[in-house]
Amino acid sequence: MYTLYYSPGTASIAVHLVLLELGVPYQLELVDFDRKLQRSEPYLRLNPLGQVPTLLIDGQPYAESAALLMMLADRHPEARLAPPPGTARRNEWYQWLVFQSNVLGASFRNWFYPSDLGSAEHLPAVKAALQSRVEGAWERLEKHLAGHGPYLLGDELSTADLQLIMYMRWSRNMPRSALDWPALKQFAKLLRERNSWKQLCDIEKLDDWRE
Repeated sequence: MYTLYYSPGTASIAVHLVLLELGVPYQLELVDFDRKLQRSEPYLRLNPLGQVPTLLIDGQPYAESAALLMMLADRHPEARLAPPPGTARRNEWYQWLVFQSNVLGASFRNWFYPSDLGSAEHLPAVKAALQSRVEGAWERLEKHLAGHGPYLLGDELSTADLQLIMYMRWSRNMPRSALDWPALKQFAKLLRERNSWKQLCDIEKLDDWRE
């Protein structure tokens, strides 16, 4: 049994999607940001940074969504959500997970939380730089999917794809959504047709990007 500490629409999306894809027993614990429960003493004992997601595996808390995607894929190799260890595809899988986390995850964090950069709101130049960084990532992903898709690793779905659809949703209110790129738009169509995405939207009430 897994326990996922989550907040709807946040970085817990990808981990929640993996659990749904796996079809394993799990329990959800809502971390209510409106009540600032991410800063509560009980939660900080699980996750000292006060962030989501946190996943309990055999009673032990673990954090960082990209790392959790790796852990779950390794624990359930029969689900084929990661290529076999030691293969070239496995190396590509590592690259995409880390690229998305370092570029998209970090850029979106700064976009949504300007206080992390020391100001109440972004200066125009900072906002433009963050937008350019995110759109540069979409350009790279678009080129790759157009030539090697439909998924990041070709014909096989992996946890890197579940990570990508999460970040794509985060772009929905930016000046340019990820859906403005045709291969990414087709990718989103494939992912949003999956039962795991439909279940996630029902559970987390994500009606703004259901289909």
